[in-house]
Amino acid sequence: MSGDIEGIGAAVTAGLAARAVEPRHGGAADGHAGQRCFNCGTTLVGSHCHRCGQRVDVHRTFGAIGHDLVHAIFHFEGKLWNTLPLLAWRPGDLTRRYIHGERARFISPLSLFLFAVFLTYAVLSFVGSGSSGHGLQDMVTSQTETSAVRSRLEHEVATIDTQLAKADLADGQRKLLAEQRHTLMQSAEYLGLLDHAGTPGESRETPEGRFARAEIRTGIAFVDHGIAKAQANPGLMLYKVQANAYKFAWALIPLSLPFLWLLYPFSRRFHTYDHFVFVTYSISFMLLLFVAVRLFAMTPAMGWVTTFAVFYVPFHMYRQLRGAYRSSRIGALARTSLLLLFSVMAVTLFVTMLLALGAMG
Repeated sequence: MSGDIEGIGAAVTAGLAARAVEPRHGGAADGHAGQRCFNCGTTLVGSHCHRCGQRVDVHRTFGAIGHDLVHAIFHFEGKLWNTLPLLAWRPGDLTRRYIHGERARFISPLSLFLFAVFLTYAVLSFVGSGSSGHGLQDMVTSQTETSAVRSRLEHEVATIDTQLAKADLADGQRKLLAEQRHTLMQSAEYLGLLDHAGTPGESRETPEGRFARAEIRTGIAFVDHGIAKAQANPGLMLYKVQANAYKFAWALIPLSLPFLWLLYPFSRRFHTYDHFVFVTYSISFMLLLFVAVRLFAMTPAMGWVTTFAVFYVPFHMYRQLRGAYRSSRIGALARTSLLLLFSVMAVTLFVTMLLALGAMG
């Protein structure tokens, strides 16, 4: 079931990427009048089809591949440099201008969101998430090996206990088994694998180990099953969450829309599309800011950049609310406070969804 859901997530992401492509339209009339479009058969009146947007001149040469690639890069780059400065400093102006129809100069919200998601994934894959000194893959491998060792020790101790429970066991054999059990327990203590509270191994226990030992039960069968899987290998669960975060990043948009609507309930001035543009541009900026912070984390300026980002996030929200919705200063400040709370709630729902997907996998 989880495989089907992950497949749906990947398919939706791919579909969004396909729909985010912005075809070129327009073009002055030239000598192509009267011809028919090779794509849809419409009679042409210029160098582009006015129905589907396809160019009249289609090349079937190897050089045309390079031309299309260069055009796609620089066409996107031109819009990128028109969009990013406004997104960073005047996000409300960008949002309002795009909503009101000024779109040829700017990257669409969905295109920018997908660009930010792919860039985030690429950067984290290259430099890591920065959650620890070791890579996530190393942590998964280590915890998997630890779980295997723990299971083997538990099995051997249980086997010895079964033998020791026999009443007809010879004293010599009983003494030998007791020594073997003591050796196994010492090994478990040294490796920090003892399962009972109050043991010497508890002082070296990691947060993952404490989570694995915690008694967490909800009474809901499938939830408890997912918790048990997470406790068995927290690193693997974290790896699944990170992988699903990329596949289902698009879910942040529908999760955030209802909260933004609550800032302007029953307003006739603003519609769902307006909120969609606002949310998508805002999330895109937060992802790009996260990428910048992660890259600066490898430099001595890490502390300054992180501090700046923490304080700039609410300021950016305020600027976008005030500019996009033409709110007053007091109104924008009040709504920014609510938006920060709503953002935490939306992210919490998103992470909960990722944990559920990881537990089902």
